[in-house]
Amino acid sequence: MHLGRTTLSKFLITQLDGIEGARELGALLVDVAAAVKAISAMTAKGALGGFLGKVDATNVHGETQAKLDVIANDTLLRACEWGGLVAGMASEELDDPHPVPAEFARGRFLLVFDPLDGSSNADVNVSVGTIFSVLRHDHAEPPALEHYLQPGRQQVAAGYAIYGPATMLVLTVGKGTHGFTLDREIGNFILTHPNLTIPAETAEFAINTSNARFWEPPVHRYVTECQAGRSGERGRDFNMRWIASLVAEVHRILVRGGVFMYPRDTRDPSKPGRLRLLYEASPIAMLVEQAGGWASTGRERLLQVVPSALHQRVPVILGSQAEVQRIERYHAEFDSGVDQPYVSPLFNERSLFRPEARL
Repeated sequence: MHLGRTTLSKFLITQLDGIEGARELGALLVDVAAAVKAISAMTAKGALGGFLGKVDATNVHGETQAKLDVIANDTLLRACEWGGLVAGMASEELDDPHPVPAEFARGRFLLVFDPLDGSSNADVNVSVGTIFSVLRHDHAEPPALEHYLQPGRQQVAAGYAIYGPATMLVLTVGKGTHGFTLDREIGNFILTHPNLTIPAETAEFAINTSNARFWEPPVHRYVTECQAGRSGERGRDFNMRWIASLVAEVHRILVRGGVFMYPRDTRDPSKPGRLRLLYEASPIAMLVEQAGGWASTGRERLLQVVPSALHQRVPVILGSQAEVQRIERYHAEFDSGVDQPYVSPLFNERSLFRPEARL
């Protein structure tokens, strides 16, 4: 029986009540959901549909594109450009914003997205996803680049789809974070995870430890404490996870708590972070905060960061509020000089024979 179950469309009618442009915003989110269904069908077919592997092209970041990257990007563009709901779109796979074709009416929203987050995992059958953000465009003229450079706090909606054992759509319009599962029998997203809430405390963290040699001291401090477990300062054991797919990592945190860290490191000074602000960090931060969690660069609330470029990268630390704020405190203590590594005057790298020691 399917009667009495809340579909995405029915849910949006209630959730968007009182929000400016509710009808158009609801219609846009339904268009995004339609694209997600199409991408879900393609990822489910995998090699049977000929969708796996790479194409002979790179995106703006110099990354080799997977076939699914290109197909998912085109699917979202085609699903959302014609309805008179968006003024323009921007994607991880495009150098510049995508204007609405001249034959279509322009709307009052901007849609920015990562069409297939974690696409390198598709070839090994690990969960991948789609991340999106909706911004307002209250201007008569077509959007220019600067119109896209809005801080995350100005988002009117954000969400992601995860293509795993089940396809789920998780979204927020500023009234909590809610999860929907695709019922393939009826072709509808059904509300299955209302009001997702991240516990304030956690005993689980996710970070790529292969980059440990590049971490800043505050991150080393936090991870070392977690690794020390019950015998250390924290007095309890922690588990570590790493999937290398942002959507999968965040989905786990929304369902059962935890902390995800892709912090600033010294590997490439030209890239202070690895994740893109506009269409990865900002929408995920909105979802996490609407679920009672916290999202930070380590030094600043993510939703407060004002983009300076379309594909700007930032450090990302998010999840259970108490843990993220602890990591923020460690960064503040390090930056202020309160927490600095101890340097022995006798047993440093050159001991008594350091030049500054010979007086």
